[in-house]
Amino acid sequence: MRIATWNVNSIRARHDRIGAWLDRTDVDVLAIQELKCKDEQFPEDLFTSRGYEVSFHGFSQWNGVAIASRVGLADTEIGFADIPSFGEEPVVEARALSADCGGVRVYSLYVPNGRELDHPHYGYKLEWYKALTADISAQLTQDPERKLVLCGDFNVAPLDEDVWDMAEFEGATHVSDAERRAFEDLLGAGLSEVSRQFTPGPGVYTFWDYQKLRFPKKQGMRIDFQLASPALASTAAAGSIDREERKGKGASDHAPVIIDYDL
Repeated sequence: MRIATWNVNSIRARHDRIGAWLDRTDVDVLAIQELKCKDEQFPEDLFTSRGYEVSFHGFSQWNGVAIASRVGLADTEIGFADIPSFGEEPVVEARALSADCGGVRVYSLYVPNGRELDHPHYGYKLEWYKALTADISAQLTQDPERKLVLCGDFNVAPLDEDVWDMAEFEGATHVSDAERRAFEDLLGAGLSEVSRQFTPGPGVYTFWDYQKLRFPKKQGMRIDFQLASPALASTAAAGSIDREERKGKGASDHAPVIIDYDL
């Protein structure tokens, strides 16, 4: 089963590129983040016309997540247990969606950015990680053989080599000790990050900011991952980061991360 995760940074702006990418990549399941559209604006036909079932969750011009599957899509759930809210009038943002796809529980996750170390969004990010970790830990404690994968933009660069220059990130989010601990705690719930074994660094990234010519300068960050349970991680057979999809007009600032599972 080929599973991919991709922060598309506006599904409507990336409509044609997503369709062309699906046509040439033979992906069975695609977890999508940062839709930037309401449910009524979601281009469902983009997927159904290609034989995919699709579930999506978005209610503003920000955030939004979706899962498209051609191997079945069942038991869709928005969010996870005790997911925190954010804002002056607190709301649960559209950042988490899961579904059963061909015997695998697939999550599409768009972890909060954090913004700045002293910003309330940073505390929200850490609470979001804490609640997600507790939920996944409970699931895998109850059923250690459960096949699940958390796909998404985790907005953490776990290793120093996951950014082009650590000096550039001094005092910034994505590389702070607390964020990295939160990511490690999530792995400690019983997950393995399965893409790095096929795409080792340094200098291997999944995100390049649009500003300051970050992409041609190879100044990126590795923040998009697939975190799999033991029963699924053991079947990971191949993987890639489609850096080519970051090139050209109308590209997202993230590249798809693809893993083949021998199921």
